Amino acid sequence: MSAEILDGKALARQIRSELKSEVADLIACRGTTPTLAAVLAGNDPASEVYVRYKQRDCKEVGIESQLHHLPAETSQEDLLALITKLNQDDSIHGILIQLPVPPQIETEVVLASIDPMKDVDAFHAENVGLMVQGRPRYLPCTPNGVVELLKRNNLATAGQHVVIVGRSDIVGKPLANMLVQRGADATVTVCHSRTRDLPAVTRLADILVVAIGRANFVTAEMVKPGAIVIDVGINRTDDGLVGDVDFEAVSEVASWITPVPGGVGPLTRVMLLVNTLTAARSLID
Repeated sequence: MSAEILDGKALARQIRSELKSEVADLIACRGTTPTLAAVLAGNDPASEVYVRYKQRDCKEVGIESQLHHLPAETSQEDLLALITKLNQDDSIHGILIQLPVPPQIETEVVLASIDPMKDVDAFHAENVGLMVQGRPRYLPCTPNGVVELLKRNNLATAGQHVVIVGRSDIVGKPLANMLVQRGADATVTVCHSRTRDLPAVTRLADILVVAIGRANFVTAEMVKPGAIVIDVGINRTDDGLVGDVDFEAVSEVASWITPVPGGVGPLTRVMLLVNTLTAARSLID
């Protein structure tokens, strides 16, 4: 067996094309240009690259983007003052805090300070709560990218056993919540560092999602033949970027698999644009 590729790059391009039309309609009908403000504190090279990609994506679909680049020594007080200013600016529809922030700044305090209506990363406790209740304002970008990748490739989740390796607040927990909602209807198991006999659990998965940040951690022996494998990991190695899944080996076992790069990553960025457009529509209604 040789797995078919779940091409996130191509799907992201398709969704951006759809968004470009929707953004143009909003501008023409309501006179409002959706606007995303990104805040980057420090000079982390990976963060700078991600922000540039996000700005490029915004430009492609007609969303205006702003970058507020603060020095690494910025105080938490100064960052919170900037967020307050952005919260109060009616021309700003979405606010993105590029993580990680410098060590002198408390991430949870900063994320909690964003107006929930402008929280296009969907990290604010209010938006997390709405998602858990099944009535989301915005969906978190990476989990929503995973769901869209499955949905648009006609890979049903209903009745399937989804095993998620990783319980982060950014991927594992929200994805599990999304997949157990009515409409998705999956049976979900979440694994973590304390899970006993992890390979025995992952071999039960019809859909295996891996998001732990360990290069090539999941081997072919950990995957049920015919499973769908979604690799959310991005790891920098001497051989370049690789995922959490041993791609070559697992491709011989799985039915579908995401590459790294080019799988979930591009969809994470495009879902940020989806949320920004949704925020603009909500804030002008």
